Amino acid sequence: MFESMNQEEARRAIFDRVKEYYQTFMVRPSYKDGDRIPYASRVFDEQEMVNLVDSALEFWLTAGRYTDRFEKQLAEYLQVPFCSLVNSGSSANLLAFMALTSPLLGERSLQRGDEVITVAAGFPTTVTPILQFGAVPVFVDVTIPQYNIDVSLLERAFSPKTKAVMLAHTLGNPFELRTVKAFCRAHNLWLIEDNCDALGSKYTMDGVEKFTGTIGDMGTSSFYPPHHMTMGEGGAIYTANPLLHKIVHSLRDWGRDCVCPSGRDNMCGHRFDKKYGELPLGYDHKYVYSHFGYNLKATDMQAAIGCAQLEKFPFFVERRRHNWQRLYEGLVDLRDKLILPLAAPDSKPSWFGFLLTCREGVNRNKLVQYIESHNIQTRMLFAGNLVKHPCFDGMRKNGEGFRIAGGLETTDRIMNDTFWIGVYPGMTDEMIDRMIAVVREGVELQ
Repeated sequence: MFESMNQEEARRAIFDRVKEYYQTFMVRPSYKDGDRIPYASRVFDEQEMVNLVDSALEFWLTAGRYTDRFEKQLAEYLQVPFCSLVNSGSSANLLAFMALTSPLLGERSLQRGDEVITVAAGFPTTVTPILQFGAVPVFVDVTIPQYNIDVSLLERAFSPKTKAVMLAHTLGNPFELRTVKAFCRAHNLWLIEDNCDALGSKYTMDGVEKFTGTIGDMGTSSFYPPHHMTMGEGGAIYTANPLLHKIVHSLRDWGRDCVCPSGRDNMCGHRFDKKYGELPLGYDHKYVYSHFGYNLKATDMQAAIGCAQLEKFPFFVERRRHNWQRLYEGLVDLRDKLILPLAAPDSKPSWFGFLLTCREGVNRNKLVQYIESHNIQTRMLFAGNLVKHPCFDGMRKNGEGFRIAGGLETTDRIMNDTFWIGVYPGMTDEMIDRMIAVVREGVELQ
């Protein structure tokens, strides 16, 4: 087939066949009443597949030209100067937190035993890096119907050991950034925004609308398939702080001091003429390590998919908002039975899901099982109350390793009474209306 073609002609021929394959085998049939409605799913077309094949044919495999392009374009979209692509959102959280432990930060670097304010009503990998390093998470209760930190408890959570705040924007709904940011400024604390469920959300501060993830010191994203956009596995850290960006890159790339990307040497022209630590003068800078790091890079194939997804992303955000609003309007008269979600003041969420909390007289387990029995997928608010999970058994028994500021009564309420359904951009109005009808039926049967 390729004998009469040059390489570029052969690639174009392959791309044409990939597009044909997508149109023949990958286009989903229209929704029919009773079909399974997942809480999330990939939304893509032939361009993601062409990009993936393009990267595979190049066979660079590790981070390369698509990675550079993705980092640049995501940074431009978020209006921040620095973005680092990594292999997952959990890795993004790990690197963002570990960056705060760097000795390059001097007196502001986190040490073992320092405290970090967070919440227990969320996903575990917001908290896991804190514990793995040996810092102490301080858990603060949340509010309903916004499902974010109760900012009235921040001062109660503070102690002389507090060094940082690390919080997620719950299912796309921004936490009260104005108060949290002012609290961090007043006490000279770092702020990490776990933005994995909120990419595209906006928050207005001092009359300026900004993307969540760009208001604190660092923000993180996940590109796992259910998230706002996907590259299969993948994540990112973004910041306006050049020192934090340098530290994140070092930690991501084995902890090395050199900033040369793979396959490019001696960009600074001083690879062999400097002295580092107690190494001999002129030791190869590519093998000098300033941090105890990892290899958490993504592949260029992942980034290739991400580049195509970024082109669709504004539509994804608007469709999520449309789907959320349609659900709200379809369920609003059930507010005596269900607590409906509420956007934070001064925010414009890019919703990840539609949270519902059952009022007295409505049993969540019965309602969820009814909804699931009608082919509609549901999810809990992740851990519910993280400190009740088996991974905390040893710490609870020993009474150490974490601290709770006050109680977690609302967190426990969420653990017992809250669930959510999806709003992903592949949902049609027919699917949304089906979910509304089934939720209504399930409530009315109780």
